[in-house]
Amino acid sequence: MYKRVAIVGVGSTGFRPTTPDVSYRELTHEAAVRAYMDANIEPKDIDGFVSTSEDFLEGYSISDEYCNDQLGAILKPISTVPGDFIQSLGQAVMMVRSGVCRIVAVQCMSKVSNVLTLSHVVGFAMDPNYNRPLAMHPDFIAGMEMNRYLFETGSSLEQCAAVVVKNKRNALLNPLAGHGASVTVEDVLNSEWVSYPLRRLDVAPPADGAVVMVVAAEDVARSLNEMPIWIRGIGWCSDTPTLESRDWGSAVYTRLAAERAYKMAGIRSPRSEIDFVEISDEYSYKELQHLEELKLCGPGEAGYLTESGATEIDGELPVNASGGCLGVGHLFDANGGQKVLEVVLQLRGEKGKAQIPDARVGLAQSWRGVPTTTGAVVILSNE
Repeated sequence: MYKRVAIVGVGSTGFRPTTPDVSYRELTHEAAVRAYMDANIEPKDIDGFVSTSEDFLEGYSISDEYCNDQLGAILKPISTVPGDFIQSLGQAVMMVRSGVCRIVAVQCMSKVSNVLTLSHVVGFAMDPNYNRPLAMHPDFIAGMEMNRYLFETGSSLEQCAAVVVKNKRNALLNPLAGHGASVTVEDVLNSEWVSYPLRRLDVAPPADGAVVMVVAAEDVARSLNEMPIWIRGIGWCSDTPTLESRDWGSAVYTRLAAERAYKMAGIRSPRSEIDFVEISDEYSYKELQHLEELKLCGPGEAGYLTESGATEIDGELPVNASGGCLGVGHLFDANGGQKVLEVVLQLRGEKGKAQIPDARVGLAQSWRGVPTTTGAVVILSNE
């Protein structure tokens, strides 16, 4: 059994609002080639593969069955996780730590621009008996949840808008991001209503892109990459999907996933032991809510933290230096892949103008989006 597992190779296509020039297969192939070159390996060296697929939002049915060629996984063990990339990464960690494999490749991809009726596809995830007959837009649920979060914590619309301003500005420094922009709090507050109190700029726009990573056991990691990024802790959790009985003001799933990851990593004081975070911000208020659930600040404090500048790239606790979903784009079940990619590049010191000084420990967190209550957390370190 191997005790330590590291990410030794990363590859990405970058993230764009639409990709008419490439197929979903070509997206995966490009990311895989980059990851294998980064890890100095060939597909024949890989013992197992994990694909991430929800069967809707990749723009193709059973897309996982059609990524084997592009990953070089033909006639090798490959399995599919119908969840977020970080959950797939968790499966890869278990495959290595159990001794079943020494090197595993993990894939995720979004080709959501191929989906012509996105709100209908997301709406199909609603409970078929109680919610789907109401034919409500998925953002309607986010609006109700945002309203409850603001009521319970005393956070303001201006603080949510400050998240949008920060993340879209950060994305301008990220060559992989697809939705960077210079906007003001007033621009956000004056954008069109989506579902009160949610406005258009509070919502992350969709994007295409693929991420592939290579993880390896400790005894081979250093021979593959001179700077392996260690997976110190990982956890995931699902709350009830039932709208009628769930907790609308908090994100219990993230709190419990983080507690598992912290315990595995030996972290007792997250605020003092974690240098930066990449967290779910499909809607602006979710960044504030998730910061609090990760115990990086107290209930109702995340908005003030944002307004004070503490979550800027040069702040005390940088949050979504990549631009997050608001600036990079909403990649659905590939969101976790983008966030882990950013943490790896920061820990390697490869982020150029967006580099966080002295980054040693980073956290990536994902949420599977409306109507789910599933979250995942991973702690990474370069030591």
